[in-house]
Amino acid sequence: MVILITGASHTGKTLLAQRMLEKYKYPYLSIDHLKMGIIRSGKTYLTPEDDDALTDELWPIVREMIKTAIENHQNLIVEGGYVPCNWRECFDEHYLDSISFICLAFSDEYIDTHFAEIREHCSDIETRQDDDNCTIASLKDDNRKYIDGFNTAGERVFLIKADYEQMIRSILNLKIGI
Repeated sequence: MVILITGASHTGKTLLAQRMLEKYKYPYLSIDHLKMGIIRSGKTYLTPEDDDALTDELWPIVREMIKTAIENHQNLIVEGGYVPCNWRECFDEHYLDSISFICLAFSDEYIDTHFAEIREHCSDIETRQDDDNCTIASLKDDNRKYIDGFNTAGERVFLIKADYEQMIRSILNLKIGI
């Protein structure tokens, strides 16, 4: 089983992956770690700010890693923001049967009322080097992109509207094909 977690910035993708690792004992792959490895090794001219181009570059690698894990009957949690909205089109039904998909996003109201808390928890699992560009407006824009894109693609988006911890607990309690 592969659990694919994506979503907007600051929504807790890495936190959810960590909790799933603890619950299911599955290893997880951070797409951000792959991104920085490719950038720091000089294998790309892209920078961490080149989100769309990074998706184009990273997704084919991540996609093939997912296929390999499924073919080898290995469990894996993959988390990161570089998952295209049409990700399902990249897999035959055989693979799709072994992938559970989770997309996290905040509602505008949640961002308005919990912005300080979102910023306060931004480094709970990994230390963010520079978070100065995180504003209410940028968070809303990023979340809207995920909500609109994945909803249009027919995907379920776990929209965090009120109680963050309750939403994460409810996702952890889902029967996800395990």
